[in-house]
Amino acid sequence: MPDTTDDARGVASRLQNSRPMTTLARVGFAMNGVIHILIGVIALGVAFGDGGEADQGGALGQLASHPGGAVLLWVIVVGLWALGSFQILEAALVRGTERDDWAERAKAGGKGIAYLAVGFTAFTFARGGSSDSSGQTQSISARLLAAPGGVVLLVVLGLAVIAIGAYLVAKGARQKFREDLVVPAGSAGRTTVALGVVGYVAKGVALGVVGVLFVVAAVTADPSEATGLDGALKSLASLPFGQVVLTAVALGLIAFGVYSFVRARRARL
Repeated sequence: MPDTTDDARGVASRLQNSRPMTTLARVGFAMNGVIHILIGVIALGVAFGDGGEADQGGALGQLASHPGGAVLLWVIVVGLWALGSFQILEAALVRGTERDDWAERAKAGGKGIAYLAVGFTAFTFARGGSSDSSGQTQSISARLLAAPGGVVLLVVLGLAVIAIGAYLVAKGARQKFREDLVVPAGSAGRTTVALGVVGYVAKGVALGVVGVLFVVAAVTADPSEATGLDGALKSLASLPFGQVVLTAVALGLIAFGVYSFVRARRARL
């Protein structure tokens, strides 16, 4: 009698390794780079006194407001949905039941869900709609606080986001991202590694602040404190030497965006 589990794995593996899927996943890495570059540029503007929403919604809104932006938004939708699906398949194909195996499933599945979610936001903008990322984050926080045990849940969420941020900082500082792509030789390789280090550390710092704001919202029972990435980046500006700190993080996000273009070309898929 045929093993249906192995059959399903075979179908999933063939789909994941198909040329259309891998090509579109690479497009997804590049489009993720576009979004990070735009967020970084907006954050730079905030550091020097300009307005703007420095998160995925703000970046996609910027695209939607420019001629030809709608076309790029649809490319972002397709690329991120393909990349998200690729990661979900990656999670499904992990074998074994040990703790490390479950950790790999969670990591790949979490990435997949994140890419799909940003792709859905891009889909909203591509269809002429809009999305307020900070407002959505506050709404989620308010619903959690209103639920039984909601304060604990929000603290756990904040700590989880902080942990992800710390993981990204460590991944950048220890250059673990080198495992994700074929690093080119020579000066191109050194530049790629530098972009990866700076980019992952900056992204980790930004996410860590997002997590801190979730915890603050839980402790103060004030969902308006949880303002997502936009609020996290703007809170950096209020620190001593905040303009310098926010500028450094913004440049790091731009570096991550450029690194993502290299990864789109040289990712190990």
